[in-house]
Amino acid sequence: MEPVLKKMADILCGTLDNQAQVDAERAEGKQIHPYAKHVTEVCDHMIINRPPDHPGIYILEESYYIQPGKTDSETELKPLFFYFTAKDKNTALLHSMQIPEHIKPEEATNANDSLVFDFNDIEMRPWGPAEYTWHENEKCFTVDHEDPINGVDFRLIETLKMGELFVMELVHKDGVKLTPYDTPIHYVKI
Repeated sequence: MEPVLKKMADILCGTLDNQAQVDAERAEGKQIHPYAKHVTEVCDHMIINRPPDHPGIYILEESYYIQPGKTDSETELKPLFFYFTAKDKNTALLHSMQIPEHIKPEEATNANDSLVFDFNDIEMRPWGPAEYTWHENEKCFTVDHEDPINGVDFRLIETLKMGELFVMELVHKDGVKLTPYDTPIHYVKI
């Protein structure tokens, strides 16, 4: 594995949530961000029919969200499937992959031992690639990537460091802001 991809996997993989952020907001009287939890792992072992010389790593991120005012029973599962490649020694490229339609969201979990992605069936989404730059002095990756897709403007701003992620996704459609908060979700590894 390329060193830049190893750094990325070490930072992203594991279980992270923003419980501390949500608790602080509630203590101040108003929850702004959803409760969010990521369970993320490299899933190369789930890819069948992958050519032996195909570079990069695949990562499956289970994302669980509970919107402000909702209960645990209203948790939304949004699995994400990524393919990372190394552009150079300090840059990782994130390619957003489409989870095949025959795989239900509740099946797309890292704990599902029967989950398989056929290399011949997976496709990149029409977004990205997003460039993550490693900053040696700060020991973090940053990205600021904007991509318009079908009338929706999506901007991803992240700072990723060992043990914590700061993730801001800004979504606008037809000039109307859809993201209900203006500051990043602050994930901490648990």
